[in-house]
Amino acid sequence: MIICKVVGNVWATRKEETLNGLKLMIVRRTDLNTDEEHETFVAVDCVGAGMGEPVLVVTGSSARMAMRNQNSPVDAAIVGIIDGSES
Repeated sequence: MIICKVVGNVWATRKEETLNGLKLMIVRRTDLNTDEEHETFVAVDCVGAGMGEPVLVVTGSSARMAMRNQNSPVDAAIVGIIDGSES
């Protein structure tokens, strides 16, 4: 899992059929201890995350499992909203 922060969203009027009805969010990988920010990418939102929230993101086949659709062209999915953390 990757810790990220939601920094935006994406609209697509034309997209692959299996993506219809899904919310696409722009997330940025973040180090919660140092607040250092890394790469930004798009993830399907499976949990109703909002702008600025820290989230857990899975990638690859785990993202498709989170969506319960192995045939969907998804490589990243938001699977949790972080309430707090300790290191």
